[in-house]
Amino acid sequence: MATPVFLQKWPTFALSGLVLVLAAMGCGGDPAVSDPQVLEASQGVDRFDVPIAGISAQFEADFNDGDLLFSTPMRAADGLGPLYVRSSCDSCHDAGNRGPGFVQKMSVVEADGVTPAADQSVLAFGHTLRPLTEGEGATPLGPPADAPNVKVTVRIGPPILGRGYVEAIDDSEIERVAALQAERDDGVHGRVNHVLYQSEPDPDARFGAPEKGASLIGRFGLKARIATLDDFVADAFQGDMGITSPFRPNELDNPDHLSDDTKPGIDVGYDSVTLRAMYVRLLAIPVRHLNELGSELFESTGCSTCHVPSMKTRADYPIPELSGIDAYVYSDLLLHRMGTDLADGLPADPSVDGEADSFDWRTAPLIGLRFSRTYLHDGRAKTIEDAVLMHRGSGSEANFSIDRFEELSTSDRETLLDFVAAL
Repeated sequence: MATPVFLQKWPTFALSGLVLVLAAMGCGGDPAVSDPQVLEASQGVDRFDVPIAGISAQFEADFNDGDLLFSTPMRAADGLGPLYVRSSCDSCHDAGNRGPGFVQKMSVVEADGVTPAADQSVLAFGHTLRPLTEGEGATPLGPPADAPNVKVTVRIGPPILGRGYVEAIDDSEIERVAALQAERDDGVHGRVNHVLYQSEPDPDARFGAPEKGASLIGRFGLKARIATLDDFVADAFQGDMGITSPFRPNELDNPDHLSDDTKPGIDVGYDSVTLRAMYVRLLAIPVRHLNELGSELFESTGCSTCHVPSMKTRADYPIPELSGIDAYVYSDLLLHRMGTDLADGLPADPSVDGEADSFDWRTAPLIGLRFSRTYLHDGRAKTIEDAVLMHRGSGSEANFSIDRFEELSTSDRETLLDFVAAL
């Protein structure tokens, strides 16, 4: 039998010393701990950036091919530019993890510094800074020098581990959780981000082929502004690299009014997008080292209200290993009002973040946190505890939960933080 890819590929990482036990949650324990990688964990090593265990040989080949493309820098000859942010996917999602690359956003705000101004027209080329140029591109895109009250914020590339599980979650499950939260009396009322599909239809309909302009449930991106993983890649190609594809065939408007780059026409074909998307889709959830008391504290403090441990996936999802299972993503994939301290000033707009506005953030899936060194959307939190406490703010839905966290004994607080850090 061939050695599985997850035993071949990446350097090992020392474990944190946490005891490996099956956390009793929802309909059963976290399935990640029963993954064959647990054998490696029991031997004192840990791995990430590996495919889901048990997938077919074809899916494994797709994963490996997509992995190579994901880490390959694009050049001017490939269609990079004329404006861009980063030149490869793994610049912002290195080995499936967080960052190190980032994107900067800008918005015209009111005098309070967080409320989007009604008139955003001064940002004629959109809300994303594109500081790098290639080919005939000569004018980087930044905040207008003569525009008052332009707020610039940072979004660090989030981890993409386990995102196939996120895509597989049934729409009805997301709507079910939103309906349950709507009945709560503690102010936690997550909302579905209904977004417009902005790509051309995918000729490979296995993972869905929505028509352009269709309304879908957003689940990817820091504000759930993207609905599918193929669109996630096509959007990043166009918006972050200036790479056109059959999904998004047009260059974005730019200050130099260039309609093409140094590679005439559409820059890449379907496979360049779909193989990268398959790599993301097939990334495993790393083995988790959980303890039952931490799980109980996670629930009693209210963390699990938004960071829902598991939701059911579609029975017809095309990857058998992900169909009809409990997906332990620790997120409701809903938008929540997170208060003024975390607000970024961006308006609710179909071309920006869908129905999400300045104060909204999607509940981040808690996957692979032990491989991160900074937290929250802009990396302002340097520890898990910092990230928890920074959920508090004027108008934040998390305030009630933070009150409960601060009421914990020192020992229980450390146990809860260890639990979260091990996800």
